[in-house]
Amino acid sequence: MSLSSGQMELLVLLAALLGLAYAGIQTALVLREDEGDERMREIAGAIREGAVAFLKREYLVVFSVAAVLTVIIAFAFGITGDGWRLAVGFIFGVAGSALAGAVGMLVSVRANVRTAAHARKGNLGDTMAFAFRGGSVTGLSVAGLALLELVGFYWAFNGNVLQMVGVLFGASLMSLFARVGGGIYTKGADVGADLVGKVEAGIPEDDPRNPGVIADNVGDNVGDCAGMAADLFETYVVTAVAAMLLAYLIGAAGVYPTLLTLFPNAILFPLLVCAWAIVATIIGTFFVRMRPGGSIMGALYQGLAATTLVGIVGLYLLDYYFMGGNLGIFVATAVGLIVMILIVVITDYYTSTKYAPVRQIAEAAKAGAGPTVISGISVGLESTWLPGLVIVAGTLVAYASAGWFNGYSPTPNSYVGLYGIGLAAASMLSVTGMIISIDAFGPITDNAGGIAEMAKLPEQARAITDPLDAVGNTTKAITKGYAIGSAVLAALALFAAYTFAAAAQWGVPWATFTSLLTLSTPLVVAGLVIGAILPFFFTSYLMNAVGIAAEKMVFEIRRQFREIPGLLQGTAKADYGKCVDIVTVTALRQLAVPALIAVVTPLAVGFLLGPVALAGLLLGTIVSGFPLALTMTTGGAAWDNGKKYIETGNFGGKGSDAHKAAIVGDTVGDATKDTAGPAINPLIKVVNTISILFIALIVAHSVIHI
Repeated sequence: MSLSSGQMELLVLLAALLGLAYAGIQTALVLREDEGDERMREIAGAIREGAVAFLKREYLVVFSVAAVLTVIIAFAFGITGDGWRLAVGFIFGVAGSALAGAVGMLVSVRANVRTAAHARKGNLGDTMAFAFRGGSVTGLSVAGLALLELVGFYWAFNGNVLQMVGVLFGASLMSLFARVGGGIYTKGADVGADLVGKVEAGIPEDDPRNPGVIADNVGDNVGDCAGMAADLFETYVVTAVAAMLLAYLIGAAGVYPTLLTLFPNAILFPLLVCAWAIVATIIGTFFVRMRPGGSIMGALYQGLAATTLVGIVGLYLLDYYFMGGNLGIFVATAVGLIVMILIVVITDYYTSTKYAPVRQIAEAAKAGAGPTVISGISVGLESTWLPGLVIVAGTLVAYASAGWFNGYSPTPNSYVGLYGIGLAAASMLSVTGMIISIDAFGPITDNAGGIAEMAKLPEQARAITDPLDAVGNTTKAITKGYAIGSAVLAALALFAAYTFAAAAQWGVPWATFTSLLTLSTPLVVAGLVIGAILPFFFTSYLMNAVGIAAEKMVFEIRRQFREIPGLLQGTAKADYGKCVDIVTVTALRQLAVPALIAVVTPLAVGFLLGPVALAGLLLGTIVSGFPLALTMTTGGAAWDNGKKYIETGNFGGKGSDAHKAAIVGDTVGDATKDTAGPAINPLIKVVNTISILFIALIVAHSVIHI
């Protein structure tokens, strides 16, 4: 199709505006629904107030840091003339990611009480559809905002994708803060409330007598909604730009300009994929409906399947009209969707109560807390094998099929092959809006269950909210698997882009630079080892931070049980605000060190050991971070659902010894699945984007040169 660059940019812009308009319509439909009785509104108001207060304090910290970094970036790159562009892009990247998180959370804290009110009608299918509608606001808002920012900066910078790296760094840094801060908050509150409430006091989850119950429900929103939305906004932006950056750097004079001769739209093509993704997601939302006798997860999978089908048809048409109908390019693009499907299926197997891994953990709980923890670790470790093979296969197929763009040859074209890996990562964006919608469904239903319990709604309502909550745990696990998988593909594309950028700044051919990346080069080995241990060192602080926050919560809840007469008997009211404040302050204090580790480590390695060692660090972080993140997120979700499997009446049900042991396993899993594991995703992107951003300065001023 012979469209000019400006016309293609206009199509992308219209798609972004369509996504935002649809999100606005869904918001209006959510807010017009009944909020329930006065008690329900009071509880929801307390959750909303706590969530907004945390977000304000977190964003104040983040934007204070961002302001300092903006000045540093502007001055550091001022001599090249790119300082102001990189600085503006950086601050917009931070703001875009922050806005995506805020929009999703502000709708979720209003959809939760309305979902609980819906549940009183006793119709599971209608309540599920309503909760998903609330989640779709987050999904379409994230996709629309991300695409709007991408096409805006591409136009503003006249197609210079390298100048858009500031946007990537800003989005990645905000995502890291949101995931870390929100994750510490939500799991500190959750673990503290569970340990004292369920284990020590023997009262149910979400019991209004528990002083930590509001903080726990607030955490679902700041961690699983705002943090997740900021994270996937960053994933969306970074993945799209990684593919664009590869095309831009490979097509540069002196590298392989033939790429842009063969495929003139190669740079803009990822944005066209993003644009079609919004259309596919909107169509997919109409298929999220429970059939008579169907399941909640089945209804959500219908929407995902429809989005995937529309997505792959769109990818074929986009390839036909904008990439010359090249079969190799289409296969490379379609690989991303196949990888997504396989990761979703594998994650579902390891985290759903229907399958052996979760039931294995539940059965181990009969023997006590120790076997429960051991079994969960085993499941988490095992869950890395198949996704790892899927990523490897997807990467090789994308590389080979794109490299064979002109027919089979013994050696695929390495330049086009690397671009194919970028396209595989970008094609996963075809379902991002739907994946986020399914994920945001989780915190909404979780909060709805808490509100139903605290407001003492009839059993009819709990019979609706409980199964929705259980499915929400699986959907959140699936999204984390998707985010980690896409992060790896995007990081591989970013790593390739780094090698091209480093070679260009060093003034050597790309092949010369990559020839140094061997195990016979000591600096590469040094970088690999540092990169491999970085995710472990990083997550050690996060695990400890959750422990500190939970400890403070435990002491405060015990104090209130001890000092407020009649609290456990239900005749006095807990001081919920005190718990919210304690965990907020603790979370914000604890996020500083992990954030510094993520930013300082690649810069220190780059300036001290040089660009070759930094390349090793990037590879090491990707290779070790991927399985560690999967172990933590999938294993943690399996622990959680093992507990829920027992709560449905298996192995003694609620209150049994097996249930108490499963709570301990869930407590360990809380810190891994919602704090440490998901934070590795932005960590991988931060170290890659900051390396590309600072590569010119690193080459010019590194201590060691080889």
